[in-house]
Amino acid sequence: MLRWLQRLFSGPAGVPVQPPAPSPVAPQPAAAAPSPQPAPQPSPAPDAPPDTGAPPVSFEQAERVNAAWNAWLFERDGDTGLETSADEAQVLEALRAILASQQSGAALVRRMPGLVPQLLQSLRSEQFSGAALSRTISSDPVLVAAVVRLANHAYAGTGTTVASVEHAVILLGQEGLRQLITSVAFRPIIDMNAGFYTRRLAPRLWEHAERCALALHRQAAPLGIEPFDAFLAGLLQHVGLTVALRMMDGATGGEPGLGSGVFLAQLARDTRQLSAAIAREWAFPDTVVRALLEQGGMRRGVPVSPLGRLLRLTGYLGQVRMLAEQGLLDGADPALSDGLPAQARHGDELLAASRGQVASG
Repeated sequence: MLRWLQRLFSGPAGVPVQPPAPSPVAPQPAAAAPSPQPAPQPSPAPDAPPDTGAPPVSFEQAERVNAAWNAWLFERDGDTGLETSADEAQVLEALRAILASQQSGAALVRRMPGLVPQLLQSLRSEQFSGAALSRTISSDPVLVAAVVRLANHAYAGTGTTVASVEHAVILLGQEGLRQLITSVAFRPIIDMNAGFYTRRLAPRLWEHAERCALALHRQAAPLGIEPFDAFLAGLLQHVGLTVALRMMDGATGGEPGLGSGVFLAQLARDTRQLSAAIAREWAFPDTVVRALLEQGGMRRGVPVSPLGRLLRLTGYLGQVRMLAEQGLLDGADPALSDGLPAQARHGDELLAASRGQVASG
């Protein structure tokens, strides 16, 4: 499954922040680690209803939430204008140039060094060696801190304290480590000395991506979706916009000022295509590339993949929840949930539970 990730990580390393915590895995008998009591879990996911062809979120709901989301991200109030400014036109032109290039923007995404594909290659085997993984992880202080922190978070309140990489590897297991290492590798390196848009948007976009990725992973299997593909789609949904933040800072000198209605619409379209182009260039599964592309124009009667529908629904719910947590939307407003698919309640519960499992900016 992870063969296509081997090409992925070759750029400079940064210091990532806490990744999303996967579900804890029971200790293996040889570890002699105490078995934790199971933590309370959200309600089980309902059986998926038949796909009627209708978008999972109505146009009116999506427009309302997107407007509030963009106002929060871009610090814009009221009328955002119907014409693009010179700075906005410069950003859009730069994006179009990247989309037309052979690199498709992947070279602009900072990535972790060669240690990560080595670890992921080891995790492909069902007979992976915990001792060998522990030795490899121990060579990278960033991964040591992340692995031990995640294991302690997953077993908080059980009386189990993890003090070594070896113990953490046994507790987290193969799937937990795979999610952890992938998330650490993808987390953007955010230079807080950068301009307004990188400082403001990057942490918020990444928190939304991490929370969605964790919720998508937990929902996928009952819907016939490969869980790790769902996890990747959640993490990658904003990668194109993250790349564009540098262009936005460059065009504006790092000062606020972008956000006209026309600009935001074209930015969403172009950065969605850029996310998919980057995923395609990195040889990600076709299901992930398709799901990213499908986020733009879902219409009744137009076929949409199961992962595309789930990504759209979970992304919407994630926006609603984060805006409600900021006091910018009433999360209990029935207009925000009317007509949503049955699994929306379960997805929202997972997103709520994920708040303490990821680091906000």
